[in-house]
Amino acid sequence: MPQESDLRNLSEPTRFKRALTLLLMTLVVPGSAQIAAGNKRVGRFVWRLLASLLAIVVLIAVLALIWRGPTINFIVQPWFLRVIQAVLVVLAIGWAVLFVDAYRLGKPLLLERNHRLTASITDAVLALGVVIALVWASTVVSAQADFVASVFGGHAKSKADKGRYNVLLMGGDSGKNRTGLRPDSMTLASIDAETGRTVLIGLPRNMAKVPFPEGTAMHDKFPDGFQWDDCAANCFLNGVYTYATQHKDMFPGVTDPGALATRQAVEAITGLKVNYFVMIDIASFVNLINAVGGINLDVGKRVPIGGVGSPIYGYITPGKNKHLDGYHAMWFARSRAGSTDYERMTRQKCVMTAMLNQLEPRTVLTKFQGIAAASKQVVKTDIPSSHLGTFVDLALDSKKLKVSSFSPVPPLIKTGNPDFPLIRTKVAQAIARSEALDKAAEDGSDQKTTTPKSTAKPSKKPTSTPTKSTPDVDDVASICTAA
Repeated sequence: MPQESDLRNLSEPTRFKRALTLLLMTLVVPGSAQIAAGNKRVGRFVWRLLASLLAIVVLIAVLALIWRGPTINFIVQPWFLRVIQAVLVVLAIGWAVLFVDAYRLGKPLLLERNHRLTASITDAVLALGVVIALVWASTVVSAQADFVASVFGGHAKSKADKGRYNVLLMGGDSGKNRTGLRPDSMTLASIDAETGRTVLIGLPRNMAKVPFPEGTAMHDKFPDGFQWDDCAANCFLNGVYTYATQHKDMFPGVTDPGALATRQAVEAITGLKVNYFVMIDIASFVNLINAVGGINLDVGKRVPIGGVGSPIYGYITPGKNKHLDGYHAMWFARSRAGSTDYERMTRQKCVMTAMLNQLEPRTVLTKFQGIAAASKQVVKTDIPSSHLGTFVDLALDSKKLKVSSFSPVPPLIKTGNPDFPLIRTKVAQAIARSEALDKAAEDGSDQKTTTPKSTAKPSKKPTSTPTKSTPDVDDVASICTAA
């Protein structure tokens, strides 16, 4: 290390340049200033520490490329995120200390007043900038850990059934003049466990006489379907959640009887095993949409804001690529005035599809704290944190593929007296046609497909989406096209 007497022999511009260089070296390669002009042992320790951290980051990145789902499953665990948070805080403190030491090594007392002031300000700005960046990163990680811990608990992991994950998406409405959270919209997302290609099965909330699997408490209570004398509107599909919640004694040891009974009804209706459920509180949906910056979608007709028991306050006007903030997106999904339940189901699919297609990684990163805070109030689910990576992986794949849909609604299905065997047949056909698209992509075929005799899974993920659609399977994008 140069002696102070040696530094005095240097010209003032050289001393000033040396002081700034040591600060910039600390910014670019922490510890390098100590190697060059200070305690080399400290510098080498910092380098070894940074090399170890870099090796861990590279290893995780390589694993994410090879095994994306399992790697994400690991890194989103709350305990691992807490470790990352602690490491970031330690790095912030350590880096700040290195800047202070680099400033000391620059011998500011040997500099002229203006140069000393410039070096001091530069040191403060660089140190403060690094600390702020690392502390901000630690708060993002903390928000992720809190979000995962509060929303995704220690639920049991469910295996794919016949190569598919079936997730029940429920839109609950806890608005004014309502008792509890009632699922007014239900969509079963059937997701191919290899490709991520998804079929959305929209279930009308006013479907009557819904069955339950044999051996369940609800089947024992309602062997001929969910109905009883003078049940009025309470005996529809959306009333299952409320009934089970109000009769918890039928479900000993069950945390959420409403969700369990509803998923059992959906299993009996569709013939598919429901792996998980996600309940979204539509009344709290506003903050989540605002957190991601709103959504863009096509509005085919004028949609009232308000109505059905309250005044109409305005309208969402038709148009292509309309930008909707949280308030208007919520009413686009929720509005009932002047429309049928089936049209409302279609609008909700539009919103879900827009969220899926427009939620980019950059948006998640830059607005994560707001998204996480809003999601904790909006989302309730039994998806375990150990399965998050799987669904993130599938969601990334599904963004490249068209989403198909099927809804058992009139004229095909009379919701007051549904033909459940027909519904199960149509659901199976919709899924088979969706799987055929992956098979066609794998084989390089663009021929129009019909219901296949076999639903064998492709051995690899498709690299592109066939351009031709299949009969009787609606593409959600076409449903959302403005008139």
